[in-house]
Amino acid sequence: MLLGLTSLFTDLATEMVAATLPLYLTFQLGFSALQFGVVDGLYQGATALVRVAGGHHADAHGRHKTVATGGYAASAMCKLALVLGTGWGWITGVLLVDRLGKGMRTGPRDAMISLSSPPTSLGEAFGVHRSLDTLGALLGPLAAFFVLSQTPDQYDVVFILAFCFAIVGVAIIGLFVREPAVVPDERSRPRLLRDARDLLRVPRFRRLTIIAGALSFVTISEPFVYLMIQDASGMSVRWFPLLFAGTAVTYLALAVPAGRLADRVGRSQVFVGAFALLVVAYAMLRFSSLDAIQVLMVLGLLGAFAAGTDGVLMATASPMLAPERRATGLAVITSATALARFGSSVMFGTLWLLWGWRTAVVLFMLGLAALVPVARRHVLAREAT
Repeated sequence: MLLGLTSLFTDLATEMVAATLPLYLTFQLGFSALQFGVVDGLYQGATALVRVAGGHHADAHGRHKTVATGGYAASAMCKLALVLGTGWGWITGVLLVDRLGKGMRTGPRDAMISLSSPPTSLGEAFGVHRSLDTLGALLGPLAAFFVLSQTPDQYDVVFILAFCFAIVGVAIIGLFVREPAVVPDERSRPRLLRDARDLLRVPRFRRLTIIAGALSFVTISEPFVYLMIQDASGMSVRWFPLLFAGTAVTYLALAVPAGRLADRVGRSQVFVGAFALLVVAYAMLRFSSLDAIQVLMVLGLLGAFAAGTDGVLMATASPMLAPERRATGLAVITSATALARFGSSVMFGTLWLLWGWRTAVVLFMLGLAALVPVARRHVLAREAT
């Protein structure tokens, strides 16, 4: 629960920033679709640079809390740093450090959740954590909307308030969360790359990692989806932060039920099935008029997708990993998905710049529609093997 509260305040801060960044970068700073794609790709994928190192260090030294706290603190400071500059290099650098902090904390945090939960209820445990995390993701865009409605175009105010909320999250994990009682394996300390390689030699874990990365590569990042919604619907930019809140509402409502369903019917089945919802959402983006009802439907599909993938993927992978290697293993699989998301954002931004977003979304929709049945039939459906 305390880790959930930490994530609540951290995600509140993160989503305050995330809900304003697309507007800030494209409307105020004038970034092109490709430039935004590179920045968004770093925001999505830079975590891969340190995820495995952070998870391995936590496993090797038995210091999951210490590593996670450092990651939360680094991300908090970056919210304040956004106030200090507006250039391409500065913004990119700050967001890179912010995502490195996220990458460093994710594996140890997820390992702490799995190590403190019954094996038969991992889906529910991650669902509870993600629901609190998503409550922050809901409150963040609402807070950003309120701030910008009172002080139009004053993005610095959003960034400073986000920093304050992030510091609360750091204080909770630093002062109240206990280190899990796991004895570190001394032999693991000099073997980071070898350990990652050894984990990928396990057939079930390797299949899960490959297919999760492949599916992520043909998934459009949410900020791009929101920019498409704004363009297709003619929505005023002042309402833009509420798009993030709309997705978070569905995610918040479905995170725990999706986790329980995954525990009951098969975690990999729920994980793969959630990607099918994106095919429907992308089709609506491209082929419907996007009136208010249709916008809500797309946001609902995005939220349901997130509920069926984020925590469920961690719950699927956790039983495949020994406790003393769990943070490393979870970091390996999330590194794969983060790298795929980086490539996805750059690719989508390039396609948007060359042919427009309507062509780009069709290409991604076709790729995802082709991959989902393959994943279901040949990889993730073999959960028992």
